Amino acid sequence: MNLWFDDLVVGRSWSSPSRTVTEADVGDFAGLTGDRFPLHTSEEYAKRTQFGTRVAHGLLGLTFAHGLMWARTGELDESVIAFLGIREWSFAGAIHFGDTIDVTYAVVAQRPSSSKPDRGVVEFEVRVTNQHDVVVQHGIKTMLIARRDPR
Repeated sequence: MNLWFDDLVVGRSWSSPSRTVTEADVGDFAGLTGDRFPLHTSEEYAKRTQFGTRVAHGLLGLTFAHGLMWARTGELDESVIAFLGIREWSFAGAIHFGDTIDVTYAVVAQRPSSSKPDRGVVEFEVRVTNQHDVVVQHGIKTMLIARRDPR
């Protein structure tokens, strides 16, 4: 079932499917972005850090959160127009290789567009949680979403 701006009310919430973060994911992300910082790519280096082992890039966690919210649920496939931004995003904890993460998200604000009646802006509070129910990332994501019935 596709959801539109008009279907989204403050307080509505969802939980995503989960995903395990693998060494291959981190290697692929490092190759794609060019971010080969040794905390993510060198076990010997990482052993000497506060983490004691390699951890995933923070932006990889954010990227997976976005994918888990949208691509895996499909509820906004036809209605999302654009990703407008992130606010107050916090990398609250490390994501380790082998961690299984999921996302809970809720509508915290919405407003019709003041210039285009066929769309509106929706803010989602997002929480990325690992398999131990520890929140490892959180913040607000803002999306531009089409209206089913423009007013």
